[in-house]
Amino acid sequence: MKMPMHKVLALGLVTLVTFGSLPLQARSATSQPVPLSGNARPVIEQFLLRQTAGLPGKVGITMDTPISGALPACDSPEPFLPGGARLWGRLSVGVRCHSDQPWTRFVPVYIAVRSVYYVAVQPIPAGHVLTLADATAREGDLTTLPRSVIVDPSQFNGATALNQIASGAPLRRELLRDAVAVQRGQTIRVRTQGAGFVVSAEGKAMTSGAVGALIQVKMQGGTLISGIVGPDGMVERTN
Repeated sequence: MKMPMHKVLALGLVTLVTFGSLPLQARSATSQPVPLSGNARPVIEQFLLRQTAGLPGKVGITMDTPISGALPACDSPEPFLPGGARLWGRLSVGVRCHSDQPWTRFVPVYIAVRSVYYVAVQPIPAGHVLTLADATAREGDLTTLPRSVIVDPSQFNGATALNQIASGAPLRRELLRDAVAVQRGQTIRVRTQGAGFVVSAEGKAMTSGAVGALIQVKMQGGTLISGIVGPDGMVERTN
C-alpha cells in the first residue's frame, strides 16, 4: 500500500530532527581522525619538541585536525599550552593567529614517550629485597603506564617490596620501600662544595635515609645541617 505524501514528508522531518539532535560525538564516533595539515603543523611540532626535551625516552607527536575543521591560513601561528595542560598522552594545544581577522583554535595532540621500564621476572613476595636479577627491561609508551613506573634499575636495586608483585607487572615506586643508605646515629662524611673548592667533614646522621633523601646531620662542632644522601653514602650539604 502506498503511503500518502503528507506522511512521507512527516516521517522524513522526524528522521532529520532526530539525527540533528544527536551529540556531535555520537555522529563522529565511527569517523577517523584526520591528520593536521598546513603551515601551522611544523610550528606546533617544533614548539612541542622544545617543551618535551626533558622527558625520559623518545618522544613521538601526533596531531589531528580539530573537530571544527582545518585551521585558517595564518602567516605566523603562535602555539601555546592551556593552563594546567600536561605534555603527556592526549591533550589540546592552543594556536593563536594575530592577523587582521585574529583567531584561536585548539589542536588535538597525542604525545607518546617510548622508553625502557622494568617488570618483575617472577612473582616477588612482600618483604623481599630486590636485586637486579628480579626485573627485566621492556620498551613501551610510558604515557600508557602509571607515572610512577620505574625506568632506572637504581630505583629498585636494594629496595624492599611492600606488597606482592605479580610476574610481568611493571615495578612502581609506591610498591617499594627504598633501600636505607644511611642509618640514624651512623657516622658519615659530609661534602660541601663551593666556588672552586670541595671539602668534607665528619658528622652523625640524625635521621635515616635512602639515596636521594634529605636528612639532618650533626657536625662535630654541634652544628645541625641538612644534606642529600648520595649513592656513595656521602651526604651533599644543602645549607
